[in-house]
Formats: sequence, C-alpha cells, structure tokens
Amino acid sequence: MHMKLNKTLLIFGLALTMASSALAKAKIKILATGGTIAGAQTAKSEVGYKSGAFSVDDLIKAVPNLNELADLTGEQVANIGSQTMNHEVWLKLAARVNDVLKSDETDGVVITHGTDTMEETGYFLSLVVKSDKPVVLVGSMRPATAISADGPINLYNAVALAANSKARGLGPLILLNDEVHYAREAEKMNTTELNTFASPNRGRAGVMNVGNFHPFSKNTTRHTTQSEFSVDGKTVVDLPRVDIIYSYANFGPDVVDFLVKQGSKGIVLAGVGDGNSTDAVIAALSQAAKQGVAVVRSSRTGSGVVVRNVEVKDDQLGMIAAMELNPQKARILTMLGLMNTTIPRNCSSTSCSTERLP
Repeated sequence: MHMKLNKTLLIFGLALTMASSALAKAKIKILATGGTIAGAQTAKSEVGYKSGAFSVDDLIKAVPNLNELADLTGEQVANIGSQTMNHEVWLKLAARVNDVLKSDETDGVVITHGTDTMEETGYFLSLVVKSDKPVVLVGSMRPATAISADGPINLYNAVALAANSKARGLGPLILLNDEVHYAREAEKMNTTELNTFASPNRGRAGVMNVGNFHPFSKNTTRHTTQSEFSVDGKTVVDLPRVDIIYSYANFGPDVVDFLVKQGSKGIVLAGVGDGNSTDAVIAALSQAAKQGVAVVRSSRTGSGVVVRNVEVKDDQLGMIAAMELNPQKARILTMLGLMNTTIPRNCSSTSCSTERLP
C-alpha cells in the first residue's frame, strides 16, 4: 500500500516538474542600438524625428504584455540612427551577442536597430555569431511618438519570435510588419512604407500572426555555427577597407583609380544589369585586380544572380562574381574574407566566386 502511494506521489511530482518546465518562460535579452523604433518627433505635426531618443527600458515599458512572453532583460549597446552604423558598433554588438548566448541564462536575443542598415548588420552577425539560439533584429518605420507607431507591435512579435523554438538554428532574422526574413536575403526596398523589407531572391522566412511564428522554409545557406568567419579579439583596424562603386551611363575609371591609391583592399561594383559597367571601368577594375585588390561584381538592380563568366570574363579579368548578394552584403563578405587571406593576383578559378560562400 505504501509502495503504491509513494510511486503515485513520485509520478505526480515528476508530472508537476515537467509541467512547470514546460510553462517556464524563455529568457530573452534585448540589445538596443537606437534607430527609428527609439525615435521621437520634435513636434507631432513634423515628419522629422531624432533617432535613439528612448532607452531600451522605455521600449520595453511601452509594449503591453511584453513581459508575459518571456523573462526580459535589456542592455543599451548603442543609441544611434543606423545610417551612422559603423564597424566599432558591429564588433561590440557581435561580442555581446556571442557572450550572452553562451549563457544558460539567455535563450535568445532581440536587437532593436534602425532599418537603414539593418540588413547589413544582420548579415554581418549571421557570419560571425557562433550560436544556434534565435537572434532577431527588429525596428520600425515610424518613430515611437508617431500616430500608429509600428514599433510596439514589431517589438512584441520580435520577442515572441526569439522565444519560439522554431526560430532556433535559422540564423539571424529580420522582423518588421508581421514578416520574417533571413538576414542574408532581406533588402530594404522602400523609403517610408511599413512593408519596406523584402527577400526578392529566396522569399520570406515566414510570417507572424498575433505573436505566433509560421515558418515557410529553412535557411539552406551557411551561417552562424557553420560559418568559417570569426571576429573574436578583432578590432576595427583588423577589418580591411572595402568600398562600393555604383555604375551608371558614361561612368569613368577615376573613382576606381582613386580607391586603389587610397589603399582599398576590395572594391565591389554595383553594376548595371548582370554586374556590368563601361569598358573603361571594367578595364580599371581588372588592373586593380592584378594589383591584388579583391574586385567583386554585384548588381544595382535589387534582385537576381550575378553569374560568373557570362557578360564579363571573370577568369580573364581576375574578378569575383557576387551571385545573389547585393553590393552592401557582398562588401561584408569580402571584408571578412580578406581579414584572414589575400586575393591571388591571377584570380582565374571557380574559387574566385561567392557561390560556395555563406
């Protein structure tokens, strides 16, 4: 009789423990960097506003029921408009993300960020973060003081997403306007509209509906724990200078020559069409490649694939095809690639392509 009772009590105790564990809220760290989501208008009637006017604690307090989604802690990493995002903040942010995700006290990270360079920060983190825990970048298109500000609902969804086990292993995600994008795929496509982000090549990662994540597809590219890049112990001086040039009708070679003289280690061409440019610029870029500068062809069109040796003979000219990466992301990959290696003066093999890179 006593044995049966003890066994029943043991099973009941285990059931309570399991139920308590199942109900335990995820521990989410919010790392704030500023941006429109923390912005304030100088007057309700004015379109202009100041980015980063509110702190991370202000943002958390402004969202009803946010603490019901997860156990939250906040930290102010920076408080800037993302148009002024820089390598120093990137390295600081990457270090903090890697540090907090190592701890059992953190199940996921939310990063509040301006939308202007969010896709760049997200892609950078996707290459240097070494954890499969959820990382969600979130912002807004309207400042916190605007009528129908979109920041609160975006932040609510971001916390819900970071607390969702389905987001684990997907790499850094960008969330805005109920849409979820892989950082590698996301592009800001509109100056002011709420649906500014799109993933034109591979499509969205999923959508949010009242805090619930509905994934569409897995991220099949290499990222986070599968990426060979690391910025541990690195400083700003360790990141090589890589510049972007923008092609247009009658574009001349002067900018290319200037950048080479200035010491650029890499030049990304935001080319017309399939990553092309004028004969004079292509010749100048080829000459730069012969001098050891990494020359990458991308496209200004906003979508599509820049394929090797199609319109431009990359093997002959020593250039690198960016494939799906837009110019700003090709710049990041080139920079990280150059951090530990150099481009051969005769880049004449398929290894001189970003096709197999993250």
